[in-house]
Amino acid sequence: MSATTQRPVGALLREWRQRRRLSQLDLAGDAQVSTRHLSCVETGRAAPSREMLLRLARRLEVPLRERNVLLAAAGYAPMFAERGLADPALAAARDAVDAVLRGHEPNPALAIDRHWNMLAHNRVVPALLGGVDATLLAPPVNVLRLSLHPQGLAPRIVNLGQWRSHLLERLDHQIAVSADAVLGRLAAELRDYPAPEGDAPADAGNAVAVPFQLATETGVLSFIGTTTVFGTPVDVTLAELALETFFPADARTAEVLRRL
Repeated sequence: MSATTQRPVGALLREWRQRRRLSQLDLAGDAQVSTRHLSCVETGRAAPSREMLLRLARRLEVPLRERNVLLAAAGYAPMFAERGLADPALAAARDAVDAVLRGHEPNPALAIDRHWNMLAHNRVVPALLGGVDATLLAPPVNVLRLSLHPQGLAPRIVNLGQWRSHLLERLDHQIAVSADAVLGRLAAELRDYPAPEGDAPADAGNAVAVPFQLATETGVLSFIGTTTVFGTPVDVTLAELALETFFPADARTAEVLRRL
């Protein structure tokens, strides 16, 4: 979507509205603008003010990165900065990420960007990656590719069908929300990987959460995962950063992790 900077802002707004399955009447009412004016903006007969554009973007839940695209398409300066995690301005956020990762030991935890590339991890994660092909561990390490590639963790994931379905569902939802072309290509790649027979739906069984079950030298370790994001980001990098933390799903896994 970011490559569409030169497209008219009205066309971009219309695409986001249709993606969110809203009528012009619905969006206009929620954003407190007239339906006629919204129609004129979408067709290019009227130019939106900066305030109106941001109001529409908030209502459409447009990601911060794409709000910058909308602003640029309308002739306004981008509003949301994008800094690397090493930038001094993000020192407090980086410290918070490091604290969460360290504090989660002896359980595995990692930080990922919007494309599921691993930005950081705690000391437990490498201990679970035995047998993975070295090419999959070369930066940037993509967590989804690492999980589902036949030379990655896939041969050791006991419930691969269920876990694969879960990851692809998450990815499909992320694509629907963000319209990210890179994620679309990643989803197509992952679906081309060999899938186990009888691919199980993510909600199969009576479990309260989809487990991640990994065969190791000490036996099968079972985890449940949580995702944490920053609550009020105004920086593109922070808005797209997520912490994936895993907890033992049974007492045996907890004991093995303590020994690790």
